[in-house]
Amino acid sequence: MTSPTGRRSYGVKGAPYAFLVPAALLFALFFALPIGYAVWLSFRKVHVSGLGLGAGARTEVWAGLENYKDALTDNEFYDGALRVLGYGCLVVPVMLGLALLFALMLDSERVRLAPFTRLAIFLPYAIPGVVAALLWGFLYLPDVSPFYYVLDRLHLPQPNLLDGGPLYLALSNIAVWGGTGFNMIVIYTSLRSIPVEVYEAAKLDGATPLQTALRIKIPMVAPSLVLTFFFSIIATLQVFNEPTTLKPLTNSVSTTWSPLMKVYVDAFAKGDIYSAAAEATLIALATLALSFGFLRAANRRNKQEAAQ
Repeated sequence: MTSPTGRRSYGVKGAPYAFLVPAALLFALFFALPIGYAVWLSFRKVHVSGLGLGAGARTEVWAGLENYKDALTDNEFYDGALRVLGYGCLVVPVMLGLALLFALMLDSERVRLAPFTRLAIFLPYAIPGVVAALLWGFLYLPDVSPFYYVLDRLHLPQPNLLDGGPLYLALSNIAVWGGTGFNMIVIYTSLRSIPVEVYEAAKLDGATPLQTALRIKIPMVAPSLVLTFFFSIIATLQVFNEPTTLKPLTNSVSTTWSPLMKVYVDAFAKGDIYSAAAEATLIALATLALSFGFLRAANRRNKQEAAQ
């Protein structure tokens, strides 16, 4: 290929691919390669000969689906999945409901100090999860919490939020407090992109602010709701920071309270990286299946509504 100046230009068509090379290399080295290695380890195990002493006594061999079978029949892994399921049933609806409510309130014409309020709601998301869990753990402890001091002065019941059923509420509160702001920003941004003409037409038709919110705003931000629900599912299945941080404060949180905590214990406490790799792969597959199923159902519904 010759340029108008008579000089030959090389690599014009390949220039976009050259710009993609650094990102592709980083993706392969720090994302694809670790995932592939974890999947490979999940099909391996250590074979011990004799007492396991001496050179060659411990060798890595092919295990097939043995690690996956052990993980699926492990009561600790199964119980952790059930606990996370109950945790998710509390966190996801409450968090997304509050995020939608706050976004609608901030999008209202009568709201005051909107920038400050928006920042105040979003600010907890900027706090690291471990710091947030430590903060709330301090507030949950009866001996040091100012809330328990006030309840004691008022002669009101003082529930133990770190034991039994209330523990789910305590953990869910930390996740809702930290994640509502991010979801609110996503939904609020989608609300701000709705054309003003739509609201003006609704006013001319006599729609009240509540009717506008229910019949116009919420349906038009449905894609954002789907996106936030998708992110919330992934975050729920990978819960780790909150129970791990609260564990030293209560005996109700075991070392395998969630599946991801079970992976951590098997890999770093027991030294069984092969079982941990199989469990991590199962968590990833469950996340993929739930996310794909939800997105497919949402797309099918959108197509049906568009056809009507």
